[in-house]
Amino acid sequence: MSSKLRIGLVNVAHMHVWSYVGGFKRHPDTEIVGVWDSEPDRLKEFAEKSEVAAFESLEDLLAKVDAVAICSENNHHADLIEAAAKAGKQILCEKPLVAKLEDATRVEKAVTTAGVKLMVAFPCRFSPAYRRLKARVRSGEIGKVVAICATNRGRCPFGWFVQPELSGGGSMIDHVVHVTDLLRDLLGEEPVRVQAQTGNNVYSQEWEDTAMVTIEFPSGIFATLDSSWSRPNSFKTWGDVTMTVVGSAGIIEMDMFGSGLEFYHEGSPSHTLEGFGSDMDAMMVDEFVSACLEDRAPLVTMHDGLQAARVAIAGYASVAAGQPVAL
Repeated sequence: MSSKLRIGLVNVAHMHVWSYVGGFKRHPDTEIVGVWDSEPDRLKEFAEKSEVAAFESLEDLLAKVDAVAICSENNHHADLIEAAAKAGKQILCEKPLVAKLEDATRVEKAVTTAGVKLMVAFPCRFSPAYRRLKARVRSGEIGKVVAICATNRGRCPFGWFVQPELSGGGSMIDHVVHVTDLLRDLLGEEPVRVQAQTGNNVYSQEWEDTAMVTIEFPSGIFATLDSSWSRPNSFKTWGDVTMTVVGSAGIIEMDMFGSGLEFYHEGSPSHTLEGFGSDMDAMMVDEFVSACLEDRAPLVTMHDGLQAARVAIAGYASVAAGQPVAL
C-alpha cells in the first residue's frame, strides 16, 4: 500500500458521491485515483465536473486502488461489492446496503470470504446531536426507555430512486435504514418485529412516497418511524431526522438538522434553512480511512448495514401481508 490510501469511486448514480469526493480530496491521507461508471455519459460528465480521472473498465480501476466508495443504484450494490471484495479492496458503500434478501446473502458471503472491510454510509451515527442523545439515554437520565418516535422525512429525489427495479422500492427502502441504524445502536438490541403501512398520496405514482413503520424490540420497547418523501420542493430544507425518546423518568428530543439560519429571499423556494454544524459526511469518510489504515473494523459494519436493510425489506413484507412480520 502506498503512503496514501488510494481511493476509487465506483459508480456515481447517488448524489452523495459529491460528499465523498470532497471528503477524500480534503483528507491528508487519501488520493482519489479515478472513477468508473456503468453509463459512459454519466461517467464523462462526472469526471469533467469532479476533475477525477475516468476509467472505462471497473477491473482497471480496481487494479490501481486500495479501497472503493460505491455509489450505485441500490440493486447494483451486491454485484459491485462482490467485484471489489474479490479484488481484495476495502469498501465504503451507500445505503441501503441491499434491497433484496438474496443480495444480503451474497454480500455477506463475498465480504467474509475475502476478509475485507465493508463500511456502510450511515453518517447520522457521527452526528454530535445523536451522540449526545445516546450518552444521556445510556446514563439513565430519563430512566428506562419505553418508546421512541422518529422521523426521516425529505423531498423525493426522483430519477432512479423511483424506479423499483433499480432502487428496490420508494421512500421506505430509502429512508428507513438511517433511523433503524440509530435505534439499534442506541438500544443495543436487534429488532424482532416490523409493521408497516405505505401510501402514494403525495405524488399518486406506483411507488410509495409515504411510509409509517413500527419497529419492536425484544425488551418491549417499540419505535415508530415516519420515513416519507413528504416535503415539497418549496420546503425550507431537504428534510429531517428527529427522535423523541420517551423514558420512565423523562423525555429527550433530538432534531439532528435543526441548527440553521432562516433565510428569506426572492425565488423558489423563497424560504430556506441554511444549516450549520459538523460535517457528518466528512467525519464518516475520516472513520473509513482510519479503519483502513489502522486495519480495524469501522464504526459502522456490514452487519449494521444488513440489519437495517432487513428491517426495510420486512416493511414491504408487512405491507404485502397486511400484518406485522417477524425478523
